[in-house]
Amino acid sequence: MSHTIAAHATLSPAGALSLPEAEAEFRRAYPEYEQTRVLDELRNTEYARLDRGGHIYLDYTGGGLYAESQVREHQQWLLSGVFGNPHSSNPTSLAATERVENTRHLILEFFNADPREYVAIFTANASGALKLVGESYPFAPGGQFLLTFDNHNSVNGIREFARAKGARVTYTPVLPPDLRIDAAKLEANLQSSNLQSSNPQSSNLHPRLFAYPAQSNFSGVQHSLDWVARAQALGWDVLLDAAAFVPTNRLDLSAVRPDFVSLSFYKIFGYPTGTGALIARRAALKKLKRPWFAGGTVEVASVQGDRFYLHEGAEAFEDGTLDYLMLPAVEIGLRHIRRIGVDVIHTRVMCLTDWLLRQLTGLRHANGAPLVRIYGPTTTEARGGTVTFNLFDPERRFFDHRLVERRAGAAHISLRTGCFCNPGGNELALGISAEELTACFVTHDRMTLDEFRRCIDDKSTGAVRVSLGLASTFADVYRFVEFARSFLDKRADENGSPRLW
Repeated sequence: MSHTIAAHATLSPAGALSLPEAEAEFRRAYPEYEQTRVLDELRNTEYARLDRGGHIYLDYTGGGLYAESQVREHQQWLLSGVFGNPHSSNPTSLAATERVENTRHLILEFFNADPREYVAIFTANASGALKLVGESYPFAPGGQFLLTFDNHNSVNGIREFARAKGARVTYTPVLPPDLRIDAAKLEANLQSSNLQSSNPQSSNLHPRLFAYPAQSNFSGVQHSLDWVARAQALGWDVLLDAAAFVPTNRLDLSAVRPDFVSLSFYKIFGYPTGTGALIARRAALKKLKRPWFAGGTVEVASVQGDRFYLHEGAEAFEDGTLDYLMLPAVEIGLRHIRRIGVDVIHTRVMCLTDWLLRQLTGLRHANGAPLVRIYGPTTTEARGGTVTFNLFDPERRFFDHRLVERRAGAAHISLRTGCFCNPGGNELALGISAEELTACFVTHDRMTLDEFRRCIDDKSTGAVRVSLGLASTFADVYRFVEFARSFLDKRADENGSPRLW
């Protein structure tokens, strides 16, 4: 669904125009932005608390924002009925079960997933969904876990399950400066070693799993969804981390059909937190072997007989009692997004992202040195509304990202700094080599962040990330650019702290 947004007029530097003047120019340059007017109306009603509190919220990849009506509707549902633990057939249990199953059905419908092919399994979050696959996938000697450098730590963590079971772990690099997957290397890895066979069904003997993000939570890069079908054609099961992608992009599981999809609902619509899902193909789900069983997962379990039989489908993977009073809030949130339209959200975010990228890359110190170094694409081609960067002084020394976060907080700007639980993307973007990392880690059994920073010496160990979402406005990005401009012609010492401020 991603497409390149192109400004249709020359843009002035933000600092040269007042906010009203800059917004008028922006709207002329991006006429498609007018199609998202409904979001301005919602900002003034459903999300009015942002402006009442003077907030500039730029952390949508960290967490989405909820509409006031979502909370009111959920509260009214709770106050209007009596709902019991679903693991029974009494009236209150059946009432809860019905609403939970309605939510499960709507999730599949929202992502256009055929319920005959897919099942929605409730988890605590995207990380819980990924762990579920990792601990249950039939890794074995001769099998393989293939992933990209650009992955969330909850995907990286699956390698520990793979290694413990004797499977081989292989990373495919991403290439600076845009941090896109090395396509030639990935193709070679998909066809690699003794796993090659003219019969893709040989993967049943040596199970192999390929995992990658639809959109990077570090750089905003959108990796091609074509890799799903390509990997499957070569006998791989595919795990698609969609957590950063689905809040502002349409994922159609009738067109792209990964075996497993992980996501968190709070990233899409803010409320409730603590609820995610693993959307899994039924055929792939049959391959998973859980390492334990729990209440709610079994059809039959015996102590004296020393046997157990798991439920079929989703219930076999949902441990204990579901959060049945909160799950209906997921249904409410999905309906809220459906009324707005994912395409509307996508258009708004990409228009604002394009303007933001143009403004940041145009910021120059008096000596001509760039203020901003962006990690990832500097256009909207195959990228989302996550923009990661560092700020540099006129002598090209970085401003400590923690300093930037503190000053942003003082200006009521919510952004995020660090490596964003994506060490592979972070290391490549910041130019930290494998040799440097090995030299650091070989002398430490444990390591604090401060020790790591000293070990890396003069390189930044993190970056600044701003990300846009459904309640973002032009005023938000304009004010952030003004904040970035405040670093122009300031200096940083060797530790990244301001020398002159």
